[in-house]
Order: sequence, then structure tokens, then C-alpha cells
Amino acid sequence: MRKDVRILLVGEPKVGKTSLIMSLVSEEFPDEVPLRAEEITIPADVTPERVPTHIVDYSEAEQSDEQLYQEISKANVICIVYSVNNKKSIEKVTSHWIPLINDRTDKDSRVPLILVGNKSDLVEHSSMETILPIMNQYQDIETCVECSAKNLKNISELFYYAQKAVLHPTGPLYCPEEKELKPSCIKALTRIFKVSDLDNDGVLNDNELNFFQRTCFNTPLAPQALEDVKNVVRRNMTDGVKDNGLTLKGFLFLHTLFIQRGRHETTWTVLRRFGYDDDLELTQEYLFPMIKIPPDCTTELNHNAYLFLQSVFDKHDKDRDCALSPEEVKDLFKVFPYMPWGPDVNNTVCTNDQGWITYQGYLSQWTLTTYLDVQRSLEYLGYLGYSIIYEQESQAAAITVTRNKRIDLQKKQTQRSVFRCNVLGARGSGKSGFLQAFLGKNLQRQRRIREDHKSFYAINTTYVYGQEKYLLLHEVMPDFDFLSEADLACDVVCLVYDVNNPRSFEYCAKVYKQYFIDSKTPCVVIAAKSDLHEVRQHYSLLPQDFCRKHKLHPPQPFTCNTADAVSKDLYTRLTTMAMYPHARLRCMCACNRCTYCLCQNLLKSELLRNIKAQLRRVVFNRLLGWVEAAGGCLLSEEGFSLTQQVSAVSDLEGSVFMEASAEPLKPPERHMAQADLKNSTFWLRASVGATVCAVLGFAMYRALLKQR
Repeated sequence: MRKDVRILLVGEPKVGKTSLIMSLVSEEFPDEVPLRAEEITIPADVTPERVPTHIVDYSEAEQSDEQLYQEISKANVICIVYSVNNKKSIEKVTSHWIPLINDRTDKDSRVPLILVGNKSDLVEHSSMETILPIMNQYQDIETCVECSAKNLKNISELFYYAQKAVLHPTGPLYCPEEKELKPSCIKALTRIFKVSDLDNDGVLNDNELNFFQRTCFNTPLAPQALEDVKNVVRRNMTDGVKDNGLTLKGFLFLHTLFIQRGRHETTWTVLRRFGYDDDLELTQEYLFPMIKIPPDCTTELNHNAYLFLQSVFDKHDKDRDCALSPEEVKDLFKVFPYMPWGPDVNNTVCTNDQGWITYQGYLSQWTLTTYLDVQRSLEYLGYLGYSIIYEQESQAAAITVTRNKRIDLQKKQTQRSVFRCNVLGARGSGKSGFLQAFLGKNLQRQRRIREDHKSFYAINTTYVYGQEKYLLLHEVMPDFDFLSEADLACDVVCLVYDVNNPRSFEYCAKVYKQYFIDSKTPCVVIAAKSDLHEVRQHYSLLPQDFCRKHKLHPPQPFTCNTADAVSKDLYTRLTTMAMYPHARLRCMCACNRCTYCLCQNLLKSELLRNIKAQLRRVVFNRLLGWVEAAGGCLLSEEGFSLTQQVSAVSDLEGSVFMEASAEPLKPPERHMAQADLKNSTFWLRASVGATVCAVLGFAMYRALLKQR
């Protein structure tokens, strides 16, 4: 909506232009009328539309033609004043003023015209019979008002209609010749109907109509008012009401009726509430609200945004198979002016066996868009009506700007949910296969992907310590001489080489030494196509030796040539490394030479297993003696409970010892040997000592890992 309105009054001399202005301001007819009134500004709190209004007078005696042309170009609405008792002034409307105004304005931006018949107090008849043919001839004429500056008749109404012609114009909405809505108006109202149809059943039920009414006009409709509206539609249309709800045809008919009855402001209020401007285009302020993103921060969707997107998915998943078929995707994006998702999306996120985007894949794609291009995500949410449905100021309320990564490193914790992994490697090394395997596609399914449908991104969820996180894989084109900041800006790096290609690892080694050797970004070397024969790499160091020299994890074997979907363990480790780049995670090998492997072997040794088993045995024997003293009846009930407690203590002990596997506890025999009973004290002391040693060993193991 415009911030102000500029009204220009033109016409032949002596028709009463200046008198109209002065009568409006003073609310009485002036005794003396100057040749021209000065420009008047009416404050916003005085006008009905709450918009400042500037009223400009024109005098042929005081102003030149050039000044007139300038005023015409600045005016938002022009009132052509004639005298109802002067036929010559009426003829001048069509012979002089309308052609002059049209010549000085662009065809695409014509200003609305209002015909003003002044001095109605001097005649008993109306001039409307003469004016109606003129109104039908010129579409730019909004309305005609007969008034009298002398007795103040219709003076306020004149300037109200002038304001209304600017703020609520008829031209973009309605075609008087055809007596129907214009295509652009139908398109906008159709989108509004689909956004308001929360259950996507094709009708607006009473709850949806009330929500629509409250959203646009801040007040609900009474039950009787709802019935009256539907009855009006029923009387004029056969298919306007269905299942006691308003159909799209009925919705469009109501707005046609509003416009035909001169209530343009009703339709314009609805359009502007849903983000449309005077040209029935969604405004830039609506689609792209301001959002500040500091450097080294990322953007994610918040909880409310995911709830909204979930409701949109459920709304269009008509067959309830937790996947969107191509027809359902088209139906979802009917409120968009274009199709935002191409065929590459099906190879960017998870799909089902039919290739349809699953619920998880749908949320992943939205997460990807928000992370890579938040402005586009804001635009998409605007088309779907997020700010309207969730009653937010703008869709910027759906975005969370994460904390600076440097702060995360300092605090050694992060609140982010999306982590980026750049995948680098020579051509043919298996990068695309690594991405597609993350989506659950083995080599056989990957071969069905068309070349023009391939994607350089793959996003899916992983679970790190019970928390759901998104891992975004980005395949970087193999150009060693130039890697942009976007290629280097990530949370973790994958260097992929082909074990069957002797020249594949050289690229990974050069990229690491050129860009990542002094970086704090974690790096992992992936030995792709591990199902093939491994050949010696033509590089000065073997991949294992290179990783050991630069304190990297040993190359991780990977293949997507499997019968089933590839395991996500490797991707979970990548996400963990991205979340905790400051920490040295568990060793990813089984070399039996590093500190981690040696400590793990110690904890899983037969000595510690025997000590733990003896400890359980002694504790159980002592408890069993107390139970037998309590009586046979109590034994059957409490013995079972105590057995559960001992088992719980055993589970807790196992978690302390790094989840080291122990032999399952076998139920002891009821009749113990006499030698075992005599030696119970010895074994109790020995077990306690062994436990202390194990705890000290675990502490040493942690200290060694920290140094490493």
C-alpha cells in the first residue's frame, strides 16, 4: 500500500476547483475564493484510510502548461471537475482533459480518473445520463461524483473516493466490459484459496473460513454470518458450495460480488495481507524479509518451520505413503509461480523404491536450501504462506542463525544441526558413488541415474550420541589449480581415491598439502572401490604412511558395490568429527599398534574378564546367604529382584569399561563347594584390587588419548 496519496484537481476555469478544496478544509463555503489554493496536506489520522493525503489545485491563470504536465506526472489520482450547469465544461472532459492526461502518462501506469460534477445546487436534474457514456468509453475513469461546494454536499465523499481510487483501484482486479475478474486477480486469489485450504480438500470449511477472516480482518465470523455468506453463493452458483464448505468458484464469486458492489477495499485487504502489491505481484518485502547473517555463521530452519513443513507435507501426501509422487509434488508447488525443484532433487535426498521423495528427503531438501541459499528458502516459505499460517511478522521467524564457528571451537560444543562435508578427489575416484551411497543407493541403483539428473549434493540424517543431525555432502569438481572459498569452507573434508587406480591418491595428497595441512578442518581419507584389487599408488608415500605422517586416520575402505544399502557408520563418524573438530575421536582402525587399540585389547583381555566374573560370583553368594536366612517364601520373590539389581550393576560396570564385552553371567549353582566358601574373602579382596587397577588403567588410557 502507498505511503501517501497525491490528488490533483483540473478542469475549466470557474467550475469550482478551488472552492471544493477550501470547503473541505474549512467545512464552510468561502466568501472569497482565490485564483488557486495552495497545496494542502491532510494528516493520516484524519483520513479514513489512515494515509497522508496531498491535495493540489491547478489554475490556468497562474500556472503554465509545463507546470501542469509536471503535476500530472506526480499525481496518483486526477479529479476532472466540470460544472453540471455548463455543457461546455462537460464537453471539455473528453475533448481536452482526458486526451491531455493520457498523452502525459505511460500506458502501463495510467493514473485513475474521477469525474466531479460541481454546483449541483444550481440544477434540479442530474448530469449522470451525459456522463455514463463517457465512463463506459474510458476505462481509466473510476467513478463520478456530483457535489456542491456551496452546501458541502458530497465533499468528503469526493476525496474519499479519490483516496480509494489510489489505494484500492478497480483496474487490476476487474474488467467492466466482461464483468469478471482479470486473470492476474484470479491467479492471486487462487493461491490465497490454496494457502487457506489447510486440509487440501478443495473447500474452505467453517474453521478455515474463520481463520481466513481472522487473518485478514482481525475478527471471526459469527455462525449465522457464515451461513449467510454460503447462502448468497448457493443462490447464485450451483457449485459454489460443497460439503457445506466454500469452493474455489464460490470464493472467486464472492470477490466478484464485492467489486461489483463497490467494496474494492475488501478484496484489496485480502490481497495485501497475503503479500500482493498494486500490480498483483508479491512484494519484495514479503518474499525477501531482512535477515542479518554475520560472517562464519550458517542458517538453519527452527522447530516451528519444521512443524509447518510437516503440515504442508501431510496436506499433500494424499495416499499417506510418506512419500510425494510427481503429481503430489506438482500439487504442492501450485502456489509457486514456477517449479522450484528439478529432477536432480531426487538424487540429492532420500527416495523410496519408486524414486519418490520421502518425508525425510523432503525435510532434507528444505534444510539444504536454507543452508546454501537462505534467501531462496525465505522466498519459498513466502509462497507457502508461512508467516500467515503461523501468524508471524515475516518468514524470517522460521530461520535460526547459528553461532560463530570460532565460538563453538572455543566452547568445545555446538548447537548446530547441519554440517557440511566437502568431498574431493580425482576424476573417476568414486566421489559420486560416495554421495549416492549416503542416500541408500548401491551401485546397481546408481547406474540408473541419468547424466543430466545427477547432483553434486547429497544430504541425509545421521545420529550422533542419540541426536539427529544433518550431514551435507558436496562433491567438489577436481580442479587442483583453483579451489574457491566455498570449496574450502566446510566442517569436515573427505579425500577420496580409487584403490584400483595407481594415480588416484596423488591428487588427494597434493590437495591436502596445498590447502588443509595447516587447517583446523578435520580430514578423512577414503579408499573407494575397496571391493576391487588394490594396486600400489604412484606416490612417494603409501596412503597408510601418508596418513600416519600427517596424523590422520588410516584410509577408510569404502565400496557401494553391495547387494543392500551401504552402512551409514562412516557417515556418522564424519558427522561426529564435524561436531567435535577439537576432540580426537576413537581410532577408526584395527591396527593393534596404536594406543587406542592396545588399551582396548587390555580391557578385553581374559584376565579382566575372569576378575569381573569372580566379583559377580562373590557378590551373588553373599546376597544369596542373606536371602536364605529370610525364609524360603521370601527367597523366590526377593531373589529375582536382587538378581536384577546385580545385573544392573554389571551393566553399569560394563559401560565404565568402554563397553568392553564380557562373558554372559551364568546362574550359579545353589549348592556351593566348601572350598569356594572358605576362599570368598580372598576373592573379594582380589576383585576389589583388580577393579582399582582397571580404573587406574582406564584413566591412563584417557590421558594417552588426550596427548595423542
